[in-house]
Amino acid sequence: MSPAAANIRKRSGKCSAKTITMAHGSGGKAMRDLIDDVFVTAFDNDELNKLEDQAKFDLSSLMDKGDRLALTTDSYVVDPLFFPGGDIGKLAITGTVNDLAVGGAIPLYLTCGMILEEGLLVEDLRRVAESMRKTADQAGVKIVTGDTKVVPRGAADKLFINTAGIGVIPAGINIGTHRAQVGDMVLINGYVGDHGAAIVDARGEMALENTIETDCQPLNSLIQAMLEVCPDIHCMRDATRGGIATVLNEFAQGSNTCIRLNENAIPIRNEVRGMCEILGLDPLYLANEGKVVAIVPADAAEKTLAVMRRHPSGLDSAIIAEVTDSPKSTVILSTSFGGQRIVDMLVGEQLPRIC
Repeated sequence: MSPAAANIRKRSGKCSAKTITMAHGSGGKAMRDLIDDVFVTAFDNDELNKLEDQAKFDLSSLMDKGDRLALTTDSYVVDPLFFPGGDIGKLAITGTVNDLAVGGAIPLYLTCGMILEEGLLVEDLRRVAESMRKTADQAGVKIVTGDTKVVPRGAADKLFINTAGIGVIPAGINIGTHRAQVGDMVLINGYVGDHGAAIVDARGEMALENTIETDCQPLNSLIQAMLEVCPDIHCMRDATRGGIATVLNEFAQGSNTCIRLNENAIPIRNEVRGMCEILGLDPLYLANEGKVVAIVPADAAEKTLAVMRRHPSGLDSAIIAEVTDSPKSTVILSTSFGGQRIVDMLVGEQLPRIC
């Protein structure tokens, strides 16, 4: 076997423990066996299997895809770890992929940092790692390097994940919160508030009965389809914490424009609306993990909407708002009752530990 081939062979350590112990963070055999058995097995690819302290890439292969790099990082602390339609692992991959994609980048490589609490079930960690692998495969990205730390019981809440991602932005793509223009239209790819509602249901604190699942999904395929018909998308964000209200305020303030939102046009499930009425929540501020809000020129709105509706991640897409001149840096909601109200930035948290 050549030195190069030996360097990328998979290791064969096995983790026999049922729960995470402090030894799994010691840097010794227990830690190596855990990494081999859980992470190397799940994330299997040539770059990761080298188990170096970094991943290396040929710059020419990146330059073939675009002229700029995009880099992002995020941390995930959701409670509970598993919820209807998803888990913390799916959330971590999805969130990082989407943060790259909404900047126009093609996501390529991810890192993964795991903070494990002593006492975490190893089987739960396997489930999370396998979910991350499936989601990465769906998004067409590779997890190429990572880190594992263990903290004493009570110093964390089972499992925290940090992911970072690198992507390449093709030439000619220029998306930014400052680019909204008067006359532009605002599009979204489906129902809002599903993730926040799913987390409330999974916590079981409200004794609510519903079947709402998280909308957690990678959006890079949908966004690439949108960019093919409208390369001049002006603004784009995934509406996570703070919901679509926060994203629209960021656009309005960044561009010094007014965004006029039509309540009747916003897709909201009856179950989400009902839950919000019971709990006194506003669905415009509920977190999403599979929703992209895009601002496009008026003459490109209908064709972009048509492409979105043909994509599995955009079947329920809608035009929900228009960009106007005044009042500056403001979001105005035209209500279903015929009135108007200002939709301000969220103050505080509607729901903690949601992503």
